[in-house]
Amino acid sequence: MIQHQSEIERENQFKKLLDRALKETLYIGDGAFKISVDPELSDYPILEFFPGDRVDYTMQRGRVKEIIFKSPMKGAKGAKYELREIYGLGYVHYELYRDGNQVEMTEVDGLESLFPIEFGSKADRYMLAVPVRFFPSGRWEGRGQSIFDRKIENFDSLDEAWSQWMDALRAGRTKTYIPDKLIPRDPDTGMPRRPNAFDDRFTVTQSDMAQGAENKIQTEQPSIPHDSYIATYSTALDQCLQGLISPSTLGIDLKKLDNADAQREKEKVTLYTRNSIVESLQEDLKLLVGIAVKAYYTMQNQPVPDDIGADVTFGDYANPSFESQVETIGKAKAQGIMSTEASVDELYGDTRDEDWKKKEVARIRAEQGLVDAEEPAVNMDGLFGGGFNGNG
Repeated sequence: MIQHQSEIERENQFKKLLDRALKETLYIGDGAFKISVDPELSDYPILEFFPGDRVDYTMQRGRVKEIIFKSPMKGAKGAKYELREIYGLGYVHYELYRDGNQVEMTEVDGLESLFPIEFGSKADRYMLAVPVRFFPSGRWEGRGQSIFDRKIENFDSLDEAWSQWMDALRAGRTKTYIPDKLIPRDPDTGMPRRPNAFDDRFTVTQSDMAQGAENKIQTEQPSIPHDSYIATYSTALDQCLQGLISPSTLGIDLKKLDNADAQREKEKVTLYTRNSIVESLQEDLKLLVGIAVKAYYTMQNQPVPDDIGADVTFGDYANPSFESQVETIGKAKAQGIMSTEASVDELYGDTRDEDWKKKEVARIRAEQGLVDAEEPAVNMDGLFGGGFNGNG
């Protein structure tokens, strides 16, 4: 089974697919993975991701009953159609629409081979699609909320602050004014030389003919209030990132605080957002891997194993170093305020799965001579009967 999972991952370039899905889900709000079967393209299930603007859901009592994937199609003479693939528990249906009206599938070449399918047993029905969302929407049931929701105005302000700053820089270029008597001239004709657009950028002025006037080249550099622009830009950026991600995660120190405590406090915002994304991904990816393996066995007309499972782990972020964790956890273990199971779980966190942690606890106990063994049974036969006589 592990070999099948690796082949499915390799065929679908799963890491790149997950990277795109993560980005589009964050800024659109939700999306869904679609698992399809096409023996002409691959011997394994094909994984695709559809962003939220190409997905609809049919909800029933707060649960997703169907996922509708919408794909634009072109027919004869450039006619525009929309193919809707309806994925439900144990079935896939297809519908074709033009201008909001359902039409026959034969109107678009290549779609005549699509027909409704059913799969799985009644006891084990599953959907060949997995919805993904990180933050639930407060307006639409079953939909997700973009991470940029309620931040559009802040990003407009940031763009305005940056544009104003750049406009001031363009308008504040150094300007050179040269009297016409000082313009370089051709020694043969006496006519002004053609200026070089690269290094002869200047403005010609009339020579001052007043008494005592001095004709000289003047250079002017307007004063640009950089401190004011930086303060405005920093404030706008802080409003954009507030509640989403810490500026220090991006290498931006808006508060000019360099001590370690302040750095960790600012990183908490990033940790909250990350934890929400990781918790959602752990559930969705486990379900996606399990369904992909089920689809492979269904393709091969083989019974689906009961032990299909996946464990999704994520590395720690912004945590103390491994050495400092060992020192702290080791002291707590030595003082008897932390068990072996708790110390192993705290030390490795999400970097190891639960089975590995249990085996590691067993190995530690074995090395320390604390091997669990069954208590020897006591033979009670003859203790109260047959062994005593009248003199005993």
